[in-house]
Amino acid sequence: MFKEEKEVSKGLGMIETANTLGKVLSPILGASLALIVWYMPFVAIPIFCLISIIALCLLVKEPKMKEKPLKFKAFIKSVIVIFKREGRWLYAVFIIGGICMFVLFGVLFYLSDLLEKTHQIDGIKKGIILAIPLAALCCASFATGKVIGQDKKKMKRMTTFGISLIIVALFSMSFSKDIYLLLTALLVSGIGIGIALPSLDAFVTEGVEMAQRGSITSLYSSMRFLGVALGPPVFSLLMKTTHVFTFLLNTGLCIIALVVTLLMIKPEQKIKVTWD
Repeated sequence: MFKEEKEVSKGLGMIETANTLGKVLSPILGASLALIVWYMPFVAIPIFCLISIIALCLLVKEPKMKEKPLKFKAFIKSVIVIFKREGRWLYAVFIIGGICMFVLFGVLFYLSDLLEKTHQIDGIKKGIILAIPLAALCCASFATGKVIGQDKKKMKRMTTFGISLIIVALFSMSFSKDIYLLLTALLVSGIGIGIALPSLDAFVTEGVEMAQRGSITSLYSSMRFLGVALGPPVFSLLMKTTHVFTFLLNTGLCIIALVVTLLMIKPEQKIKVTWD
């Protein structure tokens, strides 16, 4: 889709920003539609999907394929070869991406429950509050995508810095249920995740040959959405314990992500060829 490789990181930053913008608008728009009639958000979903399909068909021009696609067996073999040769840093990126999304949606679930049950805040007002950290994530993603370019060392530094912010935010949440402290910490964690995610995306696109990039990116996206799916139910179980335990446990999880980043991602090492 891009004529130059250096445009890829910027494009990923824009995609991550648009992705997060959808998350920002979702709680606000969903609450607004539910005020009309309770099932209206469910009616809106296929309408938005239809708009997306039309936009995809009209605005995205598929480039002509220069080579025939691999057969299924050859495709599976190529993916196995990639993980054998580059599994160390790929597994790291998958784990970190999954943890980031797990923490984000888990904490948002926790905050949503706290706002409704403890502070009696729901509807559009709750949606706006939940959108604040997502808006911070959105801005951080856009800025990071502009900054990192093709510099893999910078990608690692940004990932490390982003995860460090998440650790500080989660640790500060552990010892207080003050709503303003929680919102501030969640804002900081949103910035941290917004810094880390485009860098992880760029690692995949810059470190994997174009012919196999789509399959690896889809696996990486699946790992991220696994984190999204696990976050709320796991946090609902943790909420039966204590506030301190819940956030210290997740702080520890992010420390693991930081250690994985430092030890398993080595941008100074030359990427091995994966298309033979």
